[in-house]
Amino acid sequence: MASLNVGGLGEYLREQRRNAQLSLRQLADAAGVSNPYLSQIERGLRKPSAEVLQQVAKALRISAETLYVRAGILDAERDPQEWRREEATRAALLHDPTLTERQKQVLLQIYESFRKENGFEAARAGAVAQDADDDTQDAAAPGPHTADGGDVGPRPTVS
Repeated sequence: MASLNVGGLGEYLREQRRNAQLSLRQLADAAGVSNPYLSQIERGLRKPSAEVLQQVAKALRISAETLYVRAGILDAERDPQEWRREEATRAALLHDPTLTERQKQVLLQIYESFRKENGFEAARAGAVAQDADDDTQDAAAPGPHTADGGDVGPRPTVS
């Protein structure tokens, strides 16, 4: 395992939080962590666990793998160009001012389901058990869901 790069992680989290237009307190509440603890992570004073990183990633609607790599928990074993393309796609969806928050969430879920269907989920390195459990539950569902778990309709069929 690589050494933890806590300072770089904190800067990245702060940038993502600001891009999502969330205050420190709002992100802490959404991620289920304390405000002071999240502040210490952003300032590079704390080394968060994989579980905390996963909660923060979900609250920011970014890939937990991105945070694991930034924290040095995972090595970026897959093609760096593919990794940048995936993150650029997610960022474009999240920063489109013409979409509602619900629409952004649904589009991200559809995007991820298509990536899984096309075999890109297998390319993710060193999956954390909790991530795997969440992905299994999502894959078992009949179609994409909203952030609150509601069904957004049937999955499109591909001929």
